[in-house]
Amino acid sequence: MTCAAIIVAAGRGLRAGGDVAKQWQPLEGARVIDHTLAAFQDHPLISHVVLVLHADDLAAAAFDDVTCTTGGADRAASVRSGLAALPDPDITHVLIHDVARPCITARTISDVIAALEHASGAAPALPVTDALWTGADGHVTGTQDRTGLFRAQTPQGFERAAITAAHAAHAGNAADDVEVARAAGLDVAIVAGDEDNLKITHPADFDRAARILRGRNGHQTG
Repeated sequence: MTCAAIIVAAGRGLRAGGDVAKQWQPLEGARVIDHTLAAFQDHPLISHVVLVLHADDLAAAAFDDVTCTTGGADRAASVRSGLAALPDPDITHVLIHDVARPCITARTISDVIAALEHASGAAPALPVTDALWTGADGHVTGTQDRTGLFRAQTPQGFERAAITAAHAAHAGNAADDVEVARAAGLDVAIVAGDEDNLKITHPADFDRAARILRGRNGHQTG
């Protein structure tokens, strides 16, 4: 198996605040994007990394051993651009990851790749353990059974040919690549997610990500 990674970084991340998109903001001595890229570039089972950027960021991007390409109007279009930019026709599998998850560990990457030995797709997720409510106008309107519900994470891994075909056939507006894969009938295995694999969305998430990264100094993370 030859596996590459596509890092989706074309969004603007307005909810995270700041003067620039969240992937370019500082985090523990580097930028969010630097931490995310390093996790995949340093992994021994990842042969290549494709970085999908907003058109406004492409000219200023300078990364070693990374293929950069321009994203599209939505996440699915950006993933299709990343798939098209894969440089090696012999790459058989691909992991697709959100740039805003800089605390991804080598262990989670390895677990997803290992699951692809037996399934056409695999992704990390955490089972929902909290009670779930429905609500309207600031009031609880009901409860929701949490049985069989999971909180999805990335990287989401797939056979390259299968996910490329799935994206080409999909109508759009998918929440993630697992939704695209499932619509095409692909089998997607669930691997154990990681509570620390947070997606930076709001300003407070930068502090949490920084604490996670600081806590790993001198400790095994993969």
